[in-house]
Amino acid sequence: MTTAPPRPDSPYQSYVYAYPHKTAYRPLPERPPLRELWAGEPQHALSLYVHIPFCEVRCGFCNLFTRIGSPEGLTTAYLDALERQATVVRAALDEGARFALAAFGGGTPTHLTAAELERLCDIAEQRMGADLRAIPLSVEASPATATADRLEVLAARGTTRLSLGVQSFDDAEARSAVRPQKRAEVEAALGRIRAAGFPVLNIDLIYGIDGQTEASWLRSLDTALAWQPEELYLYPLYVRPLTGLARRGEQESASAWDARRLALYRAGRDHLLAHGYQQVSMRMFRRTASPQAGASEYACQTDGMVGLGCGARSYTSQLHYSFDYAVNATQVRGIIDKYVATEDFRHAEVGHRMDGAEPRRRHLVQSLLQAEGMPLADYRARFGSSPAEDFPAELAGFAERGWLAEGDAASLRLSPEGLAHSDAVGPLLFSPEVRALMAAYEAK
Repeated sequence: MTTAPPRPDSPYQSYVYAYPHKTAYRPLPERPPLRELWAGEPQHALSLYVHIPFCEVRCGFCNLFTRIGSPEGLTTAYLDALERQATVVRAALDEGARFALAAFGGGTPTHLTAAELERLCDIAEQRMGADLRAIPLSVEASPATATADRLEVLAARGTTRLSLGVQSFDDAEARSAVRPQKRAEVEAALGRIRAAGFPVLNIDLIYGIDGQTEASWLRSLDTALAWQPEELYLYPLYVRPLTGLARRGEQESASAWDARRLALYRAGRDHLLAHGYQQVSMRMFRRTASPQAGASEYACQTDGMVGLGCGARSYTSQLHYSFDYAVNATQVRGIIDKYVATEDFRHAEVGHRMDGAEPRRRHLVQSLLQAEGMPLADYRARFGSSPAEDFPAELAGFAERGWLAEGDAASLRLSPEGLAHSDAVGPLLFSPEVRALMAAYEAK
């Protein structure tokens, strides 16, 4: 692995799970009131995301907004702040606002105790008005925190999808990724999850770990397949600034690491396709034979997303907003402490305006990176134009590289090679303004 910036021709420029990235957000001097931001926004099918910023350990590859452990009383204080925020946010929404999806992420939501998870669900239901038993609810967990009492609470409160971060079933690879876990502990957690009866189990795995081979990668996949997960996410390893792996320095050349990750991706993709899985995106694979799979998908990019917690984003059609963002442990603790002490949650503090062509770029990014692609009629109905008219240079470049599928006049889709290069496709669609903001961002 390498800590150097990606090469211009690397297939691994950036994992684009949201556009724009939080590093393009800036403090909002006008601090717009939430009531004004949500006025006039469609609110009949909102998404709710609740962020819990605690983990038992910090993995070597992790640059998420999270802190290790929680001193005595901090989780209670955090839930207190979450309840204050939820009360204010709900008051900013229309009286008839309804939620169609919900997710608890982090961090690790199951870092909370069973009683604290009960309170978390109460906040979502009683303060926000989300009927968790009537809508899809996705929750992230780690093997160590997927205890029977926590899982019992989540199952009883309506969780339809449980996502377990495994990353590797090989103990040596887990140590290499600075993820202290044993395969036996992971499999015990999977047994408890299956016994709890969640309709959808997702398993996250990572390829590109130092020392990982195609044989060891396929062994991890086969171990996962033995549990017949409804979903599997295959993530390429990234080494980002301020993470544990970044402090190790370079282990192999950038070109060699790119080639190894691409080979492992193709091996994993072909293995899952041969075992009855459908490719949904570069990362996501769904078991075709499962009637439940896909029923509880959580769209993390849709407009009308309401975020609670100090690491959560909220999306309106005009503004994406959140709180401050950091990776460094000291900075993260400071932001969490500030959130916990906040009494007034009526204003948006940090964000990015979605004006000009930004909504078109975002729509194209979030649609094109899906295997099914984007219906051209939907784009024209929303924007009154075609992607070829709005982004001729970008799409011509993709076609020249063989990244666009041919022969489908009704939709714009990536070819198999284009899907493999999704982490290069996405960044090439960023606007110059967003690129400049991300480049100017000072990591902290």
